[in-house]
Amino acid sequence: MSTYTATIRWTRDPSTDFAKGQYSRAHEWAFDGGAVVAASPSPHIVPAPWSDPAGVDPEEAFVASLSSCHMLFFLDFARRGGFVVDSYVDEAEGILDKRDDGRMAMTRVTLRPKVAFSGPNPPTPGEVGGLHHRAHEACFIANSVTTEVTVEQ
Repeated sequence: MSTYTATIRWTRDPSTDFAKGQYSRAHEWAFDGGAVVAASPSPHIVPAPWSDPAGVDPEEAFVASLSSCHMLFFLDFARRGGFVVDSYVDEAEGILDKRDDGRMAMTRVTLRPKVAFSGPNPPTPGEVGGLHHRAHEACFIANSVTTEVTVEQ
């Protein structure tokens, strides 16, 4: 078992009217390795000036978490298979939508990894598909959510 932590910090600007909802929701995420990330609600949910479009919103972080986890397993399985990966770029996309029960949720995440290989034996398209399948099955984050996660190659 492993434990993971994040510290979320927000402070109200005393000149804002909290009771009327006129306050910034911008905040920060701090992680145990020292990284600090500017965070905010999505401007699609909370309009400016009460959100900060430059901050990472929870929905984007959710998509990035799924993509990153998938990539890390993919790279490891490729290495174990004797393949050399030179680059991996995923322009992942998440969809926030209403579920059947009327609640909003990240209902679908599509991963679109573009992988470049080198070395004496690059994988066949079928082997690449197999690596993606194994990565999806092993991904801790994908195994933790009910969101539909698909991989487009």
